[in-house]
Amino acid sequence: MFNKGFLPRMLPVLGFLVCAGLLSAAYYFQFERHLEPCPLCIFQRLFYLAAGVIFLVAAIHNRARLIYGLLSALFSLGGAAVATRQVWLQHLPADQVPECGPGLNYMLQAFPIGKTLRMVLRGSGECAKVDWRLLGFSMAEWSLAAFVFLFVLAFMIARSRK
Repeated sequence: MFNKGFLPRMLPVLGFLVCAGLLSAAYYFQFERHLEPCPLCIFQRLFYLAAGVIFLVAAIHNRARLIYGLLSALFSLGGAAVATRQVWLQHLPADQVPECGPGLNYMLQAFPIGKTLRMVLRGSGECAKVDWRLLGFSMAEWSLAAFVFLFVLAFMIARSRK
């Protein structure tokens, strides 16, 4: 039905569509359901955006699959690390959850970027809050699963032959 080159060519397209769908869902929850994203959620969006752009360029260029695959794998791993941190915060006992910190906009204006990154990655109480669940899993847990899927997809792209 499909020739041998069809599936490897469609993998970056699939990666881009998954990232675009996840970003669309994130904005739906923010603007339609009024769920404000925490700083870790915003960082996860940035990783989805970066991976999505790399997947799109890989789909258009259709060369250098190893490089595009490794780059998208790197962004997927970064997003998975941030999502893992948020899942960990969400599973802390209530008395061990860190206090809520300042908003990301304030931190970016008031502190150098390095200090802001350290503060965000440490997490805060707002990142431990679970506002939404699907099939018993929080948005951060679904995000972690999506990043793992994107990593596998990126690895398949890196290993595919033209």
